[in-house]
Amino acid sequence: MTAEGAGTVGTVGVASKPDWLRVAAPSGQRVQAMEARLHRAHLNTVCYEAACPNRGACWQRGHAAFMIMGTHCTRKCAFCNVPSAKPTGPPDADEPQRLADTVKHLRLHHVVITSPNRDDLADEGASHFAACVTAIRQTSPHTTIELLVPDFLRNMAIVLATPPDVLNHNLETVPRLYRTMRAGSRYYRSLRLLHHAKERQPQLFTKSGLMVGLGESKDEVLQVMDDLRAAEVDFLTIGQYLRPTLRHAPVVDYITPETFQTYQRLAEGKGFLLVSASPLTRSSFHADSDFERLKRTRAQHV
Repeated sequence: MTAEGAGTVGTVGVASKPDWLRVAAPSGQRVQAMEARLHRAHLNTVCYEAACPNRGACWQRGHAAFMIMGTHCTRKCAFCNVPSAKPTGPPDADEPQRLADTVKHLRLHHVVITSPNRDDLADEGASHFAACVTAIRQTSPHTTIELLVPDFLRNMAIVLATPPDVLNHNLETVPRLYRTMRAGSRYYRSLRLLHHAKERQPQLFTKSGLMVGLGESKDEVLQVMDDLRAAEVDFLTIGQYLRPTLRHAPVVDYITPETFQTYQRLAEGKGFLLVSASPLTRSSFHADSDFERLKRTRAQHV
């Protein structure tokens, strides 16, 4: 259990999922229409592949987080529902244009693009991200773009040559849990990526996210906040870890909504431009409206 102990202030036992985490299954005509459109365009979403609990709410609003470069990851993180396997071949060269056409068809004001890790590629997929940004800029010049990228630090220059509006890279958990939760990843490598992006593109919004409920302590979460602020990260998301299947890491604690409120207040006090902390917060949930809030908040600080 956490350093606070299961069942004490800030956590509840893990016997059953609390009511505040129960959401309706995706349904309705707009959800079906979104699913059909994505199927016709041969596009994947992290909403579906990662079994996001907010898929119904997002698809009802016509919002999706696209996952490029396939549905198989070269790593095997203990928390992630994306299958781990050796990808088959290079990225689909037609995918950037199909994505751009779909963004235009859906009239998206803000689009989120992510991918599995592609350690099999020489540039780890950075040039494919750049191609997607270029294609969207050409067909939907007023659409803002958020990239949720893997930890391809040595290839960040490729992405930053055609910069998105938001560069997101999730730390996911506290350093102590990296060995068991994020095999193949390094905490300080991820921090350097975020800081490097801000140094190269000071006007770029940077963003990162944490899952809680994996056995971390409050002090560890606060240290991650401090590390992210030292890396000049603008936007922090904090959400409850939910176990995708019995093959994945178990939930250690369900963090109470009151504790999420405390985390939000403390993070705001540390100087983040924007903080979203709640049991159902996910990296791309409400990303469109959050981007507008980011712009307003920065303008107030200038």
